[in-house]
Amino acid sequence: MKTKPANNPRFNIITFGCAKNTCDSELLMGYLGKNSMSVVHEQEIQKNDIVIVNTCGFINDSKKESIDHILELAEAKKNGDLRELVVVGCLSQRYMAELRKEIPEVDAFFGVNFIPEVLKKYNLDLKKNLLGERILTTASHFAYLKISDGCNHLCSFCAIPLIKGKYKSETIEKLVADTEILVSQGVKELILIAQDTTYYGLDIYGTRKLASLLENLTGIKGIEWIRLQYTYPADFPMEILDIMNDHPNICKYLDIPFQHISDHMLKLMRRRITKEKTLQLIEKIKNKIPGIALRTSLVVGHPGETKKDFDELLDFVKDSRFDRLGVFTYSHEENTNSYHLKDNVIAFVKKDRLNKIMEVQRGISLELNQEKVNSIYKVIIDRKEGEYYVGRTEFDTPEVDNEVLIKSEEFLKTGEFYQVKITDAYEYDLLGIST
Repeated sequence: MKTKPANNPRFNIITFGCAKNTCDSELLMGYLGKNSMSVVHEQEIQKNDIVIVNTCGFINDSKKESIDHILELAEAKKNGDLRELVVVGCLSQRYMAELRKEIPEVDAFFGVNFIPEVLKKYNLDLKKNLLGERILTTASHFAYLKISDGCNHLCSFCAIPLIKGKYKSETIEKLVADTEILVSQGVKELILIAQDTTYYGLDIYGTRKLASLLENLTGIKGIEWIRLQYTYPADFPMEILDIMNDHPNICKYLDIPFQHISDHMLKLMRRRITKEKTLQLIEKIKNKIPGIALRTSLVVGHPGETKKDFDELLDFVKDSRFDRLGVFTYSHEENTNSYHLKDNVIAFVKKDRLNKIMEVQRGISLELNQEKVNSIYKVIIDRKEGEYYVGRTEFDTPEVDNEVLIKSEEFLKTGEFYQVKITDAYEYDLLGIST
């Protein structure tokens, strides 16, 4: 007979990194809850807590954030302020030996496939019937759906394939079942995530199946918005655009991390696409789905990036007028293809290039937002802050994109949809009134 941890411990899960890590933490919490364990997410530390830190190991800033927090928790454990400390996820997968040596206060380290190992450590059951029964850490009306793990691309700057391994799709049947459970929990907005959502299905079905997955998900009653993130520009499956047009519950929103536009840099970065094909793809998407919101992310300061390359990138941002855009400075990651290159763009220049792009993007975002004034949009309410209800249009992913600040004399319920007239616009926010 299995014995559970004694003296009523509480599992306190702390999550760093991307939405894929959020999904993993939520699934672990689901298993712990099904085993009748007390479980919370990122609550104030208590003396009876078993703290599990789900880490990010992708870029230097993220690694530092995870390590700094682990060191704080290690000190708290030495002082008797928590019961046990467990470190899991990407950072642990990548640097387990070094972490064990440097932070002996940690009771256990597990890699990216940590759920069975955590349950085994605490003599808990890995319940086979727990398909998708997560404890959501997001607002209850939206959830991320991780459709795969790992990646088969070999982008020169990226350590994800080293950490996560080859691309591994979930089956359509499992993802449909997971979504039905999420709907039963009150989820209305589904955000599809993976390292590359457009590659979905190729490993298990022999062909890309994102279009088929979308067809299956759109028919699930209760899902009002389906949002696509992390699509890959090379070999983009154009058939998904027809699916998006055919189904109004798929948001007119697409996240495509282009990373750069200079042919010189795209080749160095091993992105398997050219400037010409990138521009053609953007034009095809906009022509196929008028009014679609495009989000992209870019990397500046990669080894070999010249001023000419950067100027070309800056012009790309000006000309393309992306609705949403994020920029990252290059992080020199060991064992990646770029690591053997000299990190020859100094930190100040990287930061300056980032700032220049974001300055241009702020102006573009303001202009695009101002065009929305006096228009009416369907908005989902995420929360209330002070005198404003805070919501989003279909063109915005939670926590990273624009928000709509709404004044209303009527009570607006969190997680419900309302028609909102835009009355004013700022760089990254809209003001509106419910109609």
